[in-house]
Amino acid sequence: MGVDVTESAASGLGQRHALTRTEVPGSVPALFVHGFATSQEMWRRLLPELASDRSTLLMDHVGAGSSDLSAYDPRRYQSLTGYADDVVALLDELDLGPVDVIGHSAGSMIGALVAVQRPDLVASLSMIGGSPRYLDDDGYVGGFTQEAIEDLIGAMQANFVGWSRSLAPVVMANPDRPELAEELADTFAHTSASIAIDFARAIFFSDFREVLPAIAVPTLVVQAADDPMVPEAVGHYLHESIADSRLELLRATGHFPHVSGPEETASILSDFLAQRPRP
Repeated sequence: MGVDVTESAASGLGQRHALTRTEVPGSVPALFVHGFATSQEMWRRLLPELASDRSTLLMDHVGAGSSDLSAYDPRRYQSLTGYADDVVALLDELDLGPVDVIGHSAGSMIGALVAVQRPDLVASLSMIGGSPRYLDDDGYVGGFTQEAIEDLIGAMQANFVGWSRSLAPVVMANPDRPELAEELADTFAHTSASIAIDFARAIFFSDFREVLPAIAVPTLVVQAADDPMVPEAVGHYLHESIADSRLELLRATGHFPHVSGPEETASILSDFLAQRPRP
C-alpha cells in the first residue's frame, strides 16, 4: 500500500498544480487528469476501487481546485495544448514516466495530446467521456450545434452560479441520487467564473480529430450510457480512429461515471491496465 504525499511544499510546477501522490514501489504510476471546472477531488470515489496497489499522481490544472490561481495565463490556456504542455513539464520535472494516463472529459484529450507529443511519458491512455470535437460536422456527430454552444457560454457569462446549478443534474444524469448533482454543482461554483468560461471555450471550440491517428499507445475508450455531453457515436469514433484502442460501454449513466459508477468504471480500468504490456 502506498503512502499519500501531498506536494503542498513542492517547488516549481508541483506547487503550482497542488499535487497528491502515493507511491508503491515497482508499480507503473497512474496520472489522473480531471476535466472542466472540477479538480482532483472528483477521483476520490474511484481511487479506493482502483489504486490500492499502484502509485498515483493527482493534479489540479492551473485555475482549478487548490492550484495557484496567480499562475493562470489566459493566453497559455486558450487551448487544451497549454494544459498538455503543463502535464509534459510536470512529468519531466518529477522525472516520472512512462505513466498510465487516466483522463476524464477534457482531461482525456489533454492526455491524448501528451501521448502524441511525448509518447515516452505515456504507457497507456484511458479516456473517460472524452471527445475530440463537440460541434457537429459533415458526417460527424459531436452532439452540439454552434448555436447551442454559444447559448451555453452566454448563460455562463450571464450567471455562472445559476448556470452551474442547472447544469449539474443534467450532466450527472442520476436523478435518483441528487446528492451527486449537488456535489458537482458545489464544485462548479467554487471555480473562477472567468477561468471556467475560458476553459469552456478551449473545449467546445476545439477539434482534435486529426490527432487521434497519431496516438500510438494502448488506449481505453470508456463511454457511459446516456451521456448528455458526449454521444455514444463519439466513443465509437474515438475507437475507430485510434489504432490500438479498446471501447467499453458502461451501464453507469451520465458524464461522470467515475462518480456515479466508480466500481464498474474501476473494474474496466483495472482489467485494461492489467492486460496492457508493461513499459
